[in-house]
Amino acid sequence: MANIKLLLVDDDRLVLATLSDGLRSRGFDVVTASSGEQALAIIEQAVPDIVMLDMRMPGMSGVETAQHIRKREERIPFLFLSAYGDDEVVSQAASEGAMGYLVKPVDVGQIVPAITAALARAQEIETIRMNEERLQTALNQSRETSMAIGLIMERYHFTREQAFEALRHHARSQRRKIEEMALQILVAAESGYLPAASVSRALELKGQTPAR
Repeated sequence: MANIKLLLVDDDRLVLATLSDGLRSRGFDVVTASSGEQALAIIEQAVPDIVMLDMRMPGMSGVETAQHIRKREERIPFLFLSAYGDDEVVSQAASEGAMGYLVKPVDVGQIVPAITAALARAQEIETIRMNEERLQTALNQSRETSMAIGLIMERYHFTREQAFEALRHHARSQRRKIEEMALQILVAAESGYLPAASVSRALELKGQTPAR
């Protein structure tokens, strides 16, 4: 567990000292906080890999601290510690997006596998999120390209093949991606201007003529 930075938050200083010493002995880089406010101040300075929070603390509770953490950096995984294990508390922990829940008293032997599982789950979620973002980007780019081609076809009476070829050649001449050029055309069209000369010139360079 070397190089994993863990922020441990608990108002009970004995619990804080015992667990932090045990986790450090397992190779974790442990930073401690005795309140939610202190935890948030620490995160402002350096973002941990995972946070372990006591659910019920005076002042800002662990739940409130978790909510603030998610607003600050939603991708930080966190676990809850609590002296209570009733269904209502567990349900609250799950609703806040906790990657795990441990009931006190708890020892390091129980915490380490919970942290390992939480980090693995967080990585799975991050991978899914990244894949979804890439897919959405690809869909947006495809849609923008299709819209630009349709606009060129309508405005200049080109066939789809001619419109795509004009767009592709113009993008190459500008050393830009087709998707970027398509977006530029759409933005220009919204302002009431479409670069007719450049599009027509692209076709001329390819030895093509617009469809009539």
